[in-house]
Amino acid sequence: MAKITLVDDDENIVTSVSLALESHGHTVKAYYDGAAGLAALENEPPDLAILDVKMPRLDGMEVLRRLRRASDVPVIILTSKDDEIDEILGFNLGADDYIHKPFSQRLLIERVKAVLRRSGVDGEDAQTSAAQAAEASARAIKRGKLTLDPARHDCLWDGKPVKLTVTEFLLLQALAQRPGFVKSRDNLMDAAYDDQVYVDDRTIDSHVKRMRKKFREVDPEFDAIETLYGVGYRYRET
Repeated sequence: MAKITLVDDDENIVTSVSLALESHGHTVKAYYDGAAGLAALENEPPDLAILDVKMPRLDGMEVLRRLRRASDVPVIILTSKDDEIDEILGFNLGADDYIHKPFSQRLLIERVKAVLRRSGVDGEDAQTSAAQAAEASARAIKRGKLTLDPARHDCLWDGKPVKLTVTEFLLLQALAQRPGFVKSRDNLMDAAYDDQVYVDDRTIDSHVKRMRKKFREVDPEFDAIETLYGVGYRYRET
């Protein structure tokens, strides 16, 4: 089904998580420190990465920070810290989901399924996936300087590529589908997350902030995502 890279220095966690994922048909490659994990992620990008926060050589946040310079591979963060600030930092760096230790195998599998589904890797047969890709390509969105191609997960601004994570892409797609219309944070949560995944308003704000930064690296004058304080966000076609 999916190729998953697991990076955690706890041998027991690696063993239990690997067995759980493999029992559901996934292929798992495990690494026990952040530096080795980052090298593997850069050399052979998987369908999903699962990163622990506290690791030797490079911690999970630094691995995520460096990974996001060139990759939009979906990332789930594992942490034993019950720290809201730490969680917000992970989302600011581009994490797609967050799981606190200890966690059940059932919760892990459901979160993995949710992230893979959002990224288009859900174990469907090739014929069905090809048909869906063709349908999605036909629904490519063009709004002024913006072009979004869901089938290829491509985002262009004025012809220049902008690398978005799965979550960022889904949020932008939800906004760009109806330019000028306000999307509340709840609307955006529904567009980007499955029902079983709870996120708060600040998570959406973190994703939008990161999206704006990426677009402004391509175009310093980018202002297409507008904030309506106390209401939500809307896409302004330029």
